[in-house]
Amino acid sequence: MVSPIFILYFLFFLLVGVPVIFALGLSPIITFFQNDQVLFINMLYQRLYSGLDNFLLLALPFFMLAGECMSSGGITPRIISFAQTRVQHMKGGLGHVVILASTLFGALTGSAVAATSAIGNMLIPEMTKYKYDTAYSAALTAAATVLGTIIPPSGIMLIYAFVMNTSVAAMFMAGIVPGLIFCLGLMVVNRIQITKFPDVQPIERATKLERKQSLQMAILPLMTPVIILGGIYGGIFTPTEAAAVAVLYAIFLSVFVLKVTNLKATYALFAKVAVNAAAVLIIVAAASGFASAISFSGISKDVADFFNGITDNPYLLFFIINIFLFVVGMFLDAGPAILIFAPIIAPIMINAGIDPVHFGVVMVSNLSIGLATPPMGLVLFVASGVSGVSLQKISKAIIPFLIVEFLIIFLLSFFPQLVIGLPKLLGVM
Repeated sequence: MVSPIFILYFLFFLLVGVPVIFALGLSPIITFFQNDQVLFINMLYQRLYSGLDNFLLLALPFFMLAGECMSSGGITPRIISFAQTRVQHMKGGLGHVVILASTLFGALTGSAVAATSAIGNMLIPEMTKYKYDTAYSAALTAAATVLGTIIPPSGIMLIYAFVMNTSVAAMFMAGIVPGLIFCLGLMVVNRIQITKFPDVQPIERATKLERKQSLQMAILPLMTPVIILGGIYGGIFTPTEAAAVAVLYAIFLSVFVLKVTNLKATYALFAKVAVNAAAVLIIVAAASGFASAISFSGISKDVADFFNGITDNPYLLFFIINIFLFVVGMFLDAGPAILIFAPIIAPIMINAGIDPVHFGVVMVSNLSIGLATPPMGLVLFVASGVSGVSLQKISKAIIPFLIVEFLIIFLLSFFPQLVIGLPKLLGVM
């Protein structure tokens, strides 16, 4: 039996600012040496390797590369133009443009950070020009761009599917309706909040010609999720193969159709993504070893007994775990959080009668919101850098959006058909 003290070491390392990967690796190793359990270190090395020896994980760097190719391939202005011609004339129109563009951008790149940078750089100055409060604009951008990790295809959902051995196709399909609900919820809040800024200038409705031209410019990029999801659900290719197809399609669009970039510049993206993907996959490996230490320590059983001792009502259990995940998301990025906590919490929820795909989508959504939650929300820092507004002002302005996103989390938790209804209807689960 492994001593559970390594959990305390892990938390201590995080508090003092040690990078997550080293905290994951060092905490069990120190415990093994302290307890003279050197044999477990050999087990840890084996788990580090086996944690990466999975064909499904190849999809992760491919999706990252497809997102980078899309981001650098000139799609951002096209997506924003498409969104503007649809909703700019509404009350709080540019705020709606940010939300709709973030939703579409998330379906293409799957990256909240990339969306915050790309959309924020273009739309926050535009919103300032039309008398929107800059702190409000930055907060709205941060709150909306977290949809990038919820709208499929999502790398975070891929990680959950890998950890819990669930269907990637079901996870992706189950994320569509929740993503649209988040989009609608943010638009409602924006419509209400915009009344606080009476100086905001309205924008005229786009002409029929402008709407047609924007659609023509955006239609090919918007076909990306259709090709990916359609290919997966049609049985044409696996999720990993779908990710590779997405890369080829992104390169074809950016280099040969849109002609915004060239093959030499695309090659540089390969090098950039290789480094970023390696960093993510090393964390996956370290988390696999950490999960093994958790298994040998018996912590999973203790946690299950603790929650079962509180209540046997699955709805109350879901409520408590959502609160816990929200707090975790405030301090830990979604990927590492899923790698660490999914093997502990998901079996508890499954034993309580919650479908693993349902819980997976809720868990991913909850932890994704953490990207826009102070004090450690990564997109908050990006939004602050793009807008030049202090983190404190953005954190205050984002509160109404975080409240509605958290309420939607509970809506998805207590009405499972909103999550698993579509994949069941289409026969993927």
